[in-house]
Amino acid sequence: MSEKQAPSPDEESEPLITDKRRIDPETGDVREDVSEGTEADGLSPEDLEILDDAERDLVAEYRDRAARAEAELQNFRTRVERDRQANREAVIAEVVRSLLPALDDLDRADAHGDLAGTPLELVSQKLRTGFDRYGVKAVGTVGEAFDPAIHEAMVRIPSAEATSDTVAEVIEGGYTLGDRLIRPAKVAVQVPADQ
Repeated sequence: MSEKQAPSPDEESEPLITDKRRIDPETGDVREDVSEGTEADGLSPEDLEILDDAERDLVAEYRDRAARAEAELQNFRTRVERDRQANREAVIAEVVRSLLPALDDLDRADAHGDLAGTPLELVSQKLRTGFDRYGVKAVGTVGEAFDPAIHEAMVRIPSAEATSDTVAEVIEGGYTLGDRLIRPAKVAVQVPADQ
């Protein structure tokens, strides 16, 4: 029997290779045997400590990214909803604006007593009910303070009795939709005589 002896340095021998890879490159299976001095994943305790810190930093970074993405998504949803509401109001305002001349004619007929007891009285009521349903409000009433944001002064009437600018007469009614002015009220304004 011949015993294998360690080759002498002069003799050529094959190098000793230790494969510490956790995944077998030939089969693709996870290896169960672990070399001495290493942890179960093939890394030294120092490597595991470094990896743990890196993993913690990576997890914190991804959590931060996820929180930012969630905040951006919420801001996007809010912006889309605000834009959708503004678009809805703009469309309603355009429809209302196109119907105002007919409503003005009905108002003039009502002021002269021509609507009472006629079918047009019902049409006028239905039109006003529809406006109310969408939040359209009339602005400009006699006696209220003049506000250039919602009133358009057509005539200034000096008066010794007036203490401030007030609406003396509504020539053509104005309308708002929420905070949006659809049409300013055309009014005659009573002003103090010394102005």
